[in-house]
Amino acid sequence: MYVCLCQGVTSHVVEQTVADGARTSKEVANACGAGADCGRCRKTVRAIIEAHFANSSTG
Repeated sequence: MYVCLCQGVTSHVVEQTVADGARTSKEVANACGAGADCGRCRKTVRAIIEAHFANSSTG
């Protein structure tokens, strides 16, 4: 699924960016571009970040 239409970034790319070390929506934007333009996707980017850490802390 596309997360950022401005940059054409998919959820898979954002998930991989977070797995590679991005911890904030700003770090994700710097790494892959998602959230760097209009910002409409930042809420989704933050949800992906939160889900990543929620899943990693339960395992």
